[in-house]
Amino acid sequence: MAGFARRLAAAVIAVTVAGAACATETRGPVTNLPLPRFVSMKAAKGNVRRGPSLSHKIDWVFKRRGMPLKITAEYGHWRRVQDRDGFGGWVHYALLSGVRTVLVEEDMLTVHTRPDSKAPVSAAFELGVVARLGECQPDWCEISAGGYSGWAPKKKLWGVAPDELRD
Repeated sequence: MAGFARRLAAAVIAVTVAGAACATETRGPVTNLPLPRFVSMKAAKGNVRRGPSLSHKIDWVFKRRGMPLKITAEYGHWRRVQDRDGFGGWVHYALLSGVRTVLVEEDMLTVHTRPDSKAPVSAAFELGVVARLGECQPDWCEISAGGYSGWAPKKKLWGVAPDELRD
C-alpha cells in the first residue's frame, strides 16, 4: 500500500503562479488520465468493494447500466468510484465505460433546441433520468435519452464538471 501512496503522491503536480493561488492537477498512476474524471457503468451489475482486489468485501452492488460515476483513484485494474450521492468504493475497470452519461437533477427538466433558455423546448426529462452526454459549452450541454435530445443547463446535470467543454 505504501508504494501505491507514493505513486499517487507523485502523480499530484502543484503549480504556483507568481506566488498567487495554487492549482493542482492530478493524473492517475495507471492511465495517466485526469483525476477525478467521469465514466459510466458498462455492466448492468457491478460489485463495489472496500479495496482494490477480489479479496476485499463487497459493500454493495451498482445495478444501473449507464449510470455516471466519478473516478477518484486508480490501482492496477481497479478504480475507486463515487456516485451522485458520494457513495462508492472500488470497481474493476472492465465494468466501466468511457461513454459519458449524466443524471438529470431536476424533475421535468426542459431541454431546448439550442443552448438558450429562449429557444423552443424539444423535450422534458424526469428527475434521475440517465442521459447520454454530447457537446458541452460553458453553461449548457447537449443530452439525449429515450429518443429525445436537446440542450440543458449544465448546473442541472450530474456527471459533467462545471468547467468542462466538449465538442
